[in-house]
Amino acid sequence: MTTDRDPGQAPTVGFTAMADGTAQDYELLARYEEAELARFPDRILSWLRGMDDHSGYQVTRLEHSLQAATRAHHAGADEETVVCVLVHDIGDMLAPANHSEVAAAVVRPYVSERNHWILKHHGVFQGIYWFHHVGADPHIRERWADHPWYRDCVDFCADYDQNSFDPDYPTKPLEFFEPMVRRVFAPDRVSTPELE
Repeated sequence: MTTDRDPGQAPTVGFTAMADGTAQDYELLARYEEAELARFPDRILSWLRGMDDHSGYQVTRLEHSLQAATRAHHAGADEETVVCVLVHDIGDMLAPANHSEVAAAVVRPYVSERNHWILKHHGVFQGIYWFHHVGADPHIRERWADHPWYRDCVDFCADYDQNSFDPDYPTKPLEFFEPMVRRVFAPDRVSTPELE
């Protein structure tokens, strides 16, 4: 049973333990979740805007992401892939120590298994360019050499990620990609991977 504790307060479920909830309670929560899903593209865009800070590179993390997405767009990648390239580093905003896995988890309900896999592994694959400078194995990505999307992830890093730190590259602004972000992260595209 839902309750209105205060006439000015939004409707609230009546339970304090999920096992005690009613169908009416869960219908109310579904409406709240629907509203959250509708706002998700705004959250993604906000995370991207939050990446417009100096992090030691010649471009900000936002500029890096925009440049990578611009490269993907110019290469003729499909819209979902362009958006995945754009958001590949949003995990930095949430969990810098495992940014690739976090970015992949965030986008998983909206994108193909291929794009999810590429985002999840791009951080390790990117190591081919720099791990040797920090004493790590730059060839660690070879453990996935037989995976069907291995080459796609190699190309993602080579074509869009590792080369997108150029302050002179003619990069499209976030506003150019915003309609794509809204389409890819639209509520009607959500799947529930945890139930599959």
